[in-house]
Amino acid sequence: MTIVRLKISQIWQLVLPVVMKCWALSSAAVFTFLLVYWAYGGLLALFLLGFAITGIFYHIQDSLLYHPGESFQSRIFVQTPSVFGLPYENVFMRSIDGTLLHLYFIRQPAEKVSQVPTLVYLHGNAGNVGHSLVYRLYNASELYNNLHCNLLMLEYRGYGLSKGSPSEEGLCMDARAAIDFLSSRPDVNQRLIIVFGRSLGGAVAVDLAARPEYSARIWCLILENTFTSIPDMALTLIHWNFIKYFPLWFFKNKFMSKRKVSHIQVPTLFISGLSDALVPPDMMKELHTLCGSLQKQLLQVDSGTHNDTWVCPGYYANIANFLNSMISFQPDPPVLKSCIKSV
Repeated sequence: MTIVRLKISQIWQLVLPVVMKCWALSSAAVFTFLLVYWAYGGLLALFLLGFAITGIFYHIQDSLLYHPGESFQSRIFVQTPSVFGLPYENVFMRSIDGTLLHLYFIRQPAEKVSQVPTLVYLHGNAGNVGHSLVYRLYNASELYNNLHCNLLMLEYRGYGLSKGSPSEEGLCMDARAAIDFLSSRPDVNQRLIIVFGRSLGGAVAVDLAARPEYSARIWCLILENTFTSIPDMALTLIHWNFIKYFPLWFFKNKFMSKRKVSHIQVPTLFISGLSDALVPPDMMKELHTLCGSLQKQLLQVDSGTHNDTWVCPGYYANIANFLNSMISFQPDPPVLKSCIKSV
């Protein structure tokens, strides 16, 4: 019996270290598994949450940027230029992809239509071309009377009486269609096409003028209180520094004007309201610096706000001075001077 107990004791002394070692390894393995499972599960949940949030944000970006329903009737009623006694044509035409667009062509008297410049008016992100107490039409009437020009007021897809839904590609396509429309008009002086864009319209105008095939058909470009890019605006408005690290594909609408503006060759006037509380004036300054045109000017208006720079004293006179100063850069200055002498 004593011998048996001795053998069992000896065997246990041999087995116990092995059992203890296996138990330690097993515990470490189980602990490692639980730790990995907890971390993996937590990271997975965090990833899924982030994926869902970014997915939702991606899909609502259009509603954050585009506001065609500025009032309950913005999509069914558009005030006409006749409210300011302006002669106009109510135009419906197809965009490049077939979307039906609405435009106003406001023309000078018949004897002057083909002699004066025609300004393509690209509006901001809210309402329609007769938007907000007809202030856009008021601005149009002042351009008409002060610059003695024709105006083509484009209503982007998804805005006012135009069909479709707004998108970056769609708005830029609509602007190109507007230029194509003017090219089809024998009563328009094709050498005196001005493209004007305010705010979001400025980004659309930059895209248009940066395209060589359309740049050749534009005489001058005027940009007012527009931004460098949508990612830059997101950082400005939300104030979350980590937004700067978001990849570009995260943004559904990009409007990368700061990249496109270097390709612009046409004479360009930058109008910046220094009291703009929405788009930082430094963005306009940056765009002016990056612009590839050899004939560019930056007009800074101390009291100009985002939407109301055009009511500041000297606004139209400065535009007229810019246009007149660009005459000498054209291939046939004497002919153009006779066309624009009334500006």
